[in-house]
This record gives sequence, structure tokens and C-alpha cells, in this order.
Amino acid sequence: MTGLLITAGTILTIALFALVYRILALVDIAKGAHEKRVGYSNTVNAVMFILFFIVGFGAFFWYSGKAEYLPAPSSEHGVITDNLFWITTAVITVAFVLTHVLLFFFPYMFRFREDRRAYWYPDNMKLELLWTVIPGIVMAVLVITGLIEWTKITAPAPENAVQLEIVGKQFNWMVRYPGKDNKLGKHDFTKIDGTNQLGMDFATDKANFDDFVPREIHIPKGKPVKLNIRARDVLHSVYMPHFRVKMDAVPGMPTTFWFTPTKTTAEMRRDLKNEKFNYEMACTEICGNSHFAMRMVIVVDEPEEFNKWVTEQEPWAKQNKDYITGLKLKDVNLAEILK
Repeated sequence: MTGLLITAGTILTIALFALVYRILALVDIAKGAHEKRVGYSNTVNAVMFILFFIVGFGAFFWYSGKAEYLPAPSSEHGVITDNLFWITTAVITVAFVLTHVLLFFFPYMFRFREDRRAYWYPDNMKLELLWTVIPGIVMAVLVITGLIEWTKITAPAPENAVQLEIVGKQFNWMVRYPGKDNKLGKHDFTKIDGTNQLGMDFATDKANFDDFVPREIHIPKGKPVKLNIRARDVLHSVYMPHFRVKMDAVPGMPTTFWFTPTKTTAEMRRDLKNEKFNYEMACTEICGNSHFAMRMVIVVDEPEEFNKWVTEQEPWAKQNKDYITGLKLKDVNLAEILK
């Protein structure tokens, strides 16, 4: 932060110096002190452009080298996503540097001088075609490649994918897993109340009876995981940075995303040499004044550990027997279900 402030101060000083110098030169011209139309002020300002370029780009590359980036992705599609990101960044950086070299050096190279007349060069169709077609082709390749990968990860998940539901509300996440039947029960927003915050519809779908609602997310390494996402109130956004997962949670419009984890939490802690590291899910929509609270821990287990964790979870219905009994459901053997 200190380095950025120093750099910004240096650039501002150069700009102010150039402005003051130009004002003084114009005052001299107005007083008739200059025999020529332009004195040394044009050259000074042109040199200031060069200095501004050197300082600005020095700060740009210095900060880029100091910036902290995410560690290597912990999902299969994340590797492809990162490759596309860095290729795009490289293309944009090359274009950015080249255009700014011209932008800052041209004022010096083509500054006004008394002994030189401007060359009339109104247009060049070949150049215009060149700098229109080449960026268009590069952009099309990047967009199409990205679209192909996006289509893959938003396509129907494999049949053996682990299913879980993620629900966003102000201001926390709720997660639901299917039970032994491996089927998430239906939900109905009219069923939402102080106890049944997910709106599970026990009257029309018995699959809800073995669903469980944990306090943290567990997923298995090496197996596809499908996220069934919805929002209960306003727009939220599921963000799992280490897996390169991001998908909006939209009220009234369920969305999905599937991915395959490649590193357990224990492996990531070992790689980062940080025993306190945890994967997490955050919200990337400004959803209200307690938006910062929308975080949830994600644990990536080995498949055997994940299966063991699932068997240890108690169904939500069993944890809330009084609530289920109070629904007075017909054709449902509660004694058998809740035993």
C-alpha cells in the first residue's frame, strides 16, 4: 500500500509540474516574451510523458509481481479455467503495453517544432482493417473456447454425482443432502416457516424424510459433485474460489453447477503448509448489510471418509420430530420413519 501511494504521489508531482510549466509558458507568450510561438514547454511536456510512462509501468509490473494469487485449482475444470484466464491476461497485457507505448511516446516523437510541418495522413484502410480483424479473431477464439468449457460444467452432471442443495438467504447459507435414497425431496416456498427454513414439502414427497441439513459442506475427492442452487429472498452468488466455482443463486430460478474436487482439505493444508486452512463458500453479491457473514466451511474428504460422514448424519425430520408430528400427515407411518 505504501509503495502504491509513493508511486501515485510521484506521478501526480510530474503531472502538476508539467501543468505549472505550461501555464508559465503561456503567460510568457501572452506578454510577448517569446519570439517563437512555442518555447521549450512542448519538449518539457513531451519528456514528462516519457517519465510518466516509465513510472506508471514500473509501478504496474512491480505491483503485478507482488500481488497474491490463488493457489493452484483444486478441481478438474479449474485447471482449464486458469489456463484460459492466463492466456487472456497475456493477450490483454501485450495489447495494453503496445498501445500505451504508442500513446506515451508519440507525444514526444511528434511534438510541435518550429522547423517541422505536420504530415497530412488522414487514413490507411489496410491498417484499419488490420487492427480491426486481428483483435476480432483473437476475441472470437477466446470467447468460443471459454463458451465450450462453460457449456461442459453447466451441462447435466454425471449420474453418479454427489447431490447437494445450496440455499442462500439473508444472511447465511443452508445446505441439504439426500439421505439413503440419494434423492433430494421437493420443496415449496409456501412451506417455509421458522422451523422448516428450506420449505421441504413433506406432504407431497416422502424423499424429504431422510434428507439431512449439516452445518458444513462435505464433498468427496475425485467424484463429481452437483450443486443445486436457489435463493430464498434476494440475489446471492455461490463462490468457491479454490474450486473455481461461481454461480448465482436467483430467487425463483434454480441454477446448477457441477465439478470434481482433486485435493482433500488435508492435502491442501500440507501443500500450503498451513494447518488452519479451510476451503470455504462465500457470497459475491452485495446482498445486504450483513453480506460479509455469508461464509460456510467446505471439507473435502477421501471417498471413504465422506461415506462415513454421511452415515453419521441424522435426518432433519428425525431432529424435528415434534414439527413433523404437528403436520398431521396422512398415509405416512411416522413411527417407522422417525424411530
